[in-house]
Amino acid sequence: MKTNKIASTFRAFRNRNYSLFFCGQSISQIGTWMQRTGVSWVIYTMTHSAFMLGLTVFASQFPSFLFSLLGGIASDRYSRYKVLLLTQIASMVQAVLLALLTLTNHYTVWGILTLSIILGVINAFDVPVRQPLIHEMVTDKTDLPNALALNSSMVNLARLTGPALSGIILVKFGAGTCFLLNGLSFLAVIISLLFMKLPGYIPSPVKKKIKYELAEGFAYLKNTPSISIIMLMLALTSLLVLPYNTLLPVFAKVIFKGDAATFGYINSFIGLGAVGSSVFLASLKPEADLKIVLLANSVIFGICLILFSHISYFPLAMLFAILTGFGMMSQSTICLTIIQVNSAQKMRGRVMSYIAMSYFGMLPLGSLLIGIISQQTGAPNAILCQGIIALIIAAVFSKYLRKNRLDKKNIKQLKEDEEVVMERI
Repeated sequence: MKTNKIASTFRAFRNRNYSLFFCGQSISQIGTWMQRTGVSWVIYTMTHSAFMLGLTVFASQFPSFLFSLLGGIASDRYSRYKVLLLTQIASMVQAVLLALLTLTNHYTVWGILTLSIILGVINAFDVPVRQPLIHEMVTDKTDLPNALALNSSMVNLARLTGPALSGIILVKFGAGTCFLLNGLSFLAVIISLLFMKLPGYIPSPVKKKIKYELAEGFAYLKNTPSISIIMLMLALTSLLVLPYNTLLPVFAKVIFKGDAATFGYINSFIGLGAVGSSVFLASLKPEADLKIVLLANSVIFGICLILFSHISYFPLAMLFAILTGFGMMSQSTICLTIIQVNSAQKMRGRVMSYIAMSYFGMLPLGSLLIGIISQQTGAPNAILCQGIIALIIAAVFSKYLRKNRLDKKNIKQLKEDEEVVMERI
């Protein structure tokens, strides 16, 4: 019985292409988190400004908001495999350039921000392609929700190990080594992509103008509330709550009187909770009501942020950091799973681009906002407010999330409604 449960938790690995992707991305994501941690620490060490921390996040993610719709169109128009291969190569070049600037002591705040902007543009095309491509890697579509949950666990394992490694390397060898290791880590995912055997790409026979494809995507969301409501919740959370991690360097250096290693450990404890949430979600039965799980974890997220915000005793604070990571990642992963599973295949790339807008558009704006608020009220009070807002968002959407699962009749009606929507647009 236990063996069967374990096999069920990892059933997506029966798909060869997905297994290759998982292995390559696992290594690359560790490097990504090492670079992300290193950039934040370098900026805060140079400026001692919470506002500059927010500006750094803004620079790296707002370009994704500006160009993600184009990325979604590219995902629906062209071979997602080739686009992803190009974005991984471009990301590797960006990381190597950042490493060279740092290792040669030619880096400045504005130089780092410029390279962050370049990475944001690359991610605008990477994100709308990466998730839909998983659908093509999984041959047995019943394994898809499990693959998405395992994909989240992979990112969270990287979030656990990457910052901890980064903290140690920052202290021992400096930021340049972190950035160089990230550049090298992209080789793993590039090699894994080259070893994949995906079905031949069949281009769309009809090429519409970009403005029409954008209008189609918006009309689809407008007429599909099962997707748009969840996306709205994700956008509000990204704007008002998720930017709490922008202030973690302040907690590491000021509240806990630590160094770069302390900052890495805080991120890693949050990552530990996120890993736990991924295992939990991957172990859920197929008939589990994801909306109820989403509501519960939204409440956990808010409460634990409130408790974390004003605890100065490091071990106890890390307990709530773990629970914060659990609630945060469960919430984000469930939102993405609900949206992807329920989106039409021909719209999947554009739907992912709107998700990228909801996340990458709202998160950098929220990072700027929380940086400004923190300058006035202090980091603990700013995060306290974010925890309260998380509970308010959960309360506002609770009526929709507490609705009973659709019965077979309603599911049939939903499919018929979607067909009507697709005909209209």
